[in-house]
Amino acid sequence: MDNVPLGKPVEYPAEYAPDVLCAIPRAESRSALGLFDDLPFRGEDIWNAWELTWLAATGTPVVGTAAIRINADSPNLIESKSLKLYLNSLAMTRYASADELTTIIASDLSRTAGLDVDVSVTPTADSTAATIGQLPGECIDTVDIGDVPTKVDAAVLATAAGPAVTEELFSHLLRSNCPVTNQPDSGSVMIRYRGRKINRQALLTYIVSFRQHNDFHEGCVERMFVDIKKCCKPSALTVYARFNRRGGLDINPFRSDFEDSAENLRLWRQ
Repeated sequence: MDNVPLGKPVEYPAEYAPDVLCAIPRAESRSALGLFDDLPFRGEDIWNAWELTWLAATGTPVVGTAAIRINADSPNLIESKSLKLYLNSLAMTRYASADELTTIIASDLSRTAGLDVDVSVTPTADSTAATIGQLPGECIDTVDIGDVPTKVDAAVLATAAGPAVTEELFSHLLRSNCPVTNQPDSGSVMIRYRGRKINRQALLTYIVSFRQHNDFHEGCVERMFVDIKKCCKPSALTVYARFNRRGGLDINPFRSDFEDSAENLRLWRQ
């Protein structure tokens, strides 16, 4: 990843600069999980840009937010710092409307991701509908797990004997590290499944075992999906993580073998 700006001192472009966008092939991290063409999940990566600004046709500054949905089937991730540089490059460029800006952003990101990207821009005037949401289900953060593992170990996952259940479990204790800068990334994760009852202590132990794990957000969620599917064997599984924002962006990967998309919930730490 020598060509990406992450972890390097760079100058922010002063004008529209789509060429700063960098693609990272998803295959690089998926091959380590034994994932190739026939993926066991579908899903999307939901990005929220909270510091979007541009110029109106008159030259007056406008502020807003953007919600970006990148299909998990796209061949590439978009490197996060390059996206920050790109969005910042819009700040001194005039656009006739928010719709024109949306079309341009969607076109540039689709070209980088290698598949159509959905973009929704919300100007200031439409921001009053923004609310804080909550993950569905039961929080397992009060379960006592003892010592925190020093590395990810799927072998701790366990199920109980008995009939199949349908559950939604979530934790706010997710933490991992950027594989380039080693900076921590904190967030929340929700597991929705049907199958033999997953042991809560085992599940929480597994989630917090990511605290020293180096991977991108998307890679962490895909590893969770693969590990839970393999060790717990649910008949249906969704893993949805909501990471805290950094540099005005939050990244929220969603992977499922029975659902197509996720609600873009803004959680209390986002």
